[in-house]
Amino acid sequence: MPVSSVLVWQLPPVLALAALVLGYVLGSIPFGILITRFAGTTDIRTIGSGNIGATNVLRTGRKDLAALTLLGDALKGTVAVLIARWLWGADAALVAGLGAFLGHLLPVWLKFKGGKGVATFLGIALGLYWPLLLVFAATWLGMAFLFRYSSLAALTAAITTPIAAFLLGGPKMGLLMAVLAVLLWIKHHQNISRLLAGTETKIGAKG
Repeated sequence: MPVSSVLVWQLPPVLALAALVLGYVLGSIPFGILITRFAGTTDIRTIGSGNIGATNVLRTGRKDLAALTLLGDALKGTVAVLIARWLWGADAALVAGLGAFLGHLLPVWLKFKGGKGVATFLGIALGLYWPLLLVFAATWLGMAFLFRYSSLAALTAAITTPIAAFLLGGPKMGLLMAVLAVLLWIKHHQNISRLLAGTETKIGAKG
């Protein structure tokens, strides 16, 4: 079957918009801020990189809060995909995944200043087709072991996951994950600059 025919979407525009909004609303929940605020720690937007993700939450010294943030940021992507699939089908799940990712990167409640998307990328992959999570994890662990750069590991895993999605889940899933990977790379532009300059912090390094 030609790729062009496989990429035909079987989803009315109204339902596509509903799935996108559903995903965006769930994806825009700022778990990093909510969890740290509930725990009474420092506003994470005022420390480190100012990012709302788990890596910056870890800079509060609370590994438990960082783990909860990672879980929350991942599961909001998973839940968005699963709800949309249950309500409107497989194509809606893909659209909701895109919405959740955009919601995390550009939450309207935080003046569009969101996270970098790694955890939510993982959650969306899990919701769409769980073996993609294994591909991401295997790539991340391999690259982290070889080079000890968390950002490089994530960026590389973001490339292998769309390839796996195309091969295992089909062109639509592969296209979505490729779009998410491009957005993830854009959000990591500072990390990329530091990697090229040799100033990126390695895993386990202090400071």
